[in-house]
Order: sequence, then C-alpha cells, then structure tokens
Amino acid sequence: MSRRRLPATRKILAQQPFSILMEAELEDFGPGRAEIRIPLRYELSQQDGVAHGGVTAYAVDNAMAFAAGSVLGKRVVTADTSITYLRPALAGGVLIATATVADHAGRWAVCRCGVSVVRGNDGTLVAVAQGTVRVPRAKPTKQEGRK
Repeated sequence: MSRRRLPATRKILAQQPFSILMEAELEDFGPGRAEIRIPLRYELSQQDGVAHGGVTAYAVDNAMAFAAGSVLGKRVVTADTSITYLRPALAGGVLIATATVADHAGRWAVCRCGVSVVRGNDGTLVAVAQGTVRVPRAKPTKQEGRK
C-alpha cells in the first residue's frame, strides 16, 4: 500500500466510536507501519495526572492492527498483546504509538510498537509492546458485534 491510502484509512479510524472518544488520529500509514496519536487531555488521566494504562493499551492495539492490516488486508483482529509500561505517560502531552510489522505469513502478523509521550520538542518512551494480529475466519454479523 502506498501513502495515498492514508486518507481512506483515516476514514476507517474515524468510524470507530471509541476512537472518536479518544480523539485518536492516524498520523502515518504505509506498508507494515502505522502511527496513532492521542492528545492526553485531563479526561484520560488517573487521579495522579497520569494517562490511564488503558489509553496506552488502546493506542498499541489500534496501531498494531492498522500496521498489520496494511499487509494482511482491511479485516483484522488482535489475537494477543504484551505491553511493558516503562514510565508514566503524563497528561498534557501527545501519546504516539508507532507500530511496525516484524513478520507476517498467511493470516497472521507479528507486530512491535513503541509508545512515546511528546511535550513540545521532547519525547519520552513510555511503553513497548508486541502482539499478534490475524485475519478472522468469518465476518461477524452486525447483531453479533452488538452483544
């Protein structure tokens, strides 16, 4: 896939209600890679002013799915994810999850993802992750998706 696919792929992200809630943006997308950015506003933080770990997990999951989708096709699901949180993601910056496909074959892709928080010109690595993304066997019906 080429960089020309970025606008169409951004539309897919914009159709995900949870991504809208997170104010997530697909900043980069190409063969075997994807970058998602999320402004770390107050509503996404814990009581200590640190982004909730679920925000980081969401960014990892979606960035890896988009990266894998660039080589496997549009319909993919995450099979597993392992995240190591290195340091707190302080609210007020921008969370950036950058995923790449490490390898893929058939219906499976193994991805890596680095997550940083950028404040001004300074970026800090806050988490690293690895996961497996796959093409599902059957397309779920709309009713199954609402359970």
